Amino acid sequence: MSRIEAAQALLGHQFSQGLLLSEALTHRSAAGAKGVGSNERLEFIGDPVLGLIVAEWLIERFPAEQEGKLGPRLAALVSKPALARIALERGVAEMITVAPGEAKRGVSAQATVLADALEAMIGALYLDAGLEAARGFVRRVMHSLVDAQATPPKDPKTALQEWALKRALALPAYSVVAQSGPSHAPRFVVRAHVGEAWAEAEGNAKRAAEQEAARKLLETLPE
Repeated sequence: MSRIEAAQALLGHQFSQGLLLSEALTHRSAAGAKGVGSNERLEFIGDPVLGLIVAEWLIERFPAEQEGKLGPRLAALVSKPALARIALERGVAEMITVAPGEAKRGVSAQATVLADALEAMIGALYLDAGLEAARGFVRRVMHSLVDAQATPPKDPKTALQEWALKRALALPAYSVVAQSGPSHAPRFVVRAHVGEAWAEAEGNAKRAAEQEAARKLLETLPE
């Protein structure tokens, strides 16, 4: 089975615009080969489509909850670690095209690359088959994560702030240490630090990168 066939089987859809799926599975390091662009544009649309579908799902699933609880649920479900886990379990790493040199470094198995590819696949599915097809796929592959959220997860930035306050430390600070990519698909590297500890993370929005940096930092701090 080719990577395109495997991706179509995973998505549950036969593409009428085959180039869309090829692009969704092409890492920027391999862009331009055979006239196929990178998946950054499709990730750009897949990200908000995924957010809409999951937000709609949470409103339906937890009708009594307000934004204060729904927000952390949404952030956790669409986070890079959550998406990377889904992509890894579904074999997306084997579907991604990367440059030979990057392939040797194992780039296709990196969490950010996996998560971006999954978002790009959702974007491609949305453009080729519409919102209902995208919704069906998202609900199928994410149902176990939603079911596991018995209680709302704590927002990483909030949790980090509470950790600092309990120890009478200055509040966590966030700074952009690098920015790249075109205006329609920017990438931000953000550093979160509290006391002497710090961690960095990358995202396609400052807030997303801040959340991920806070999550990474929390993993290194004592309870």
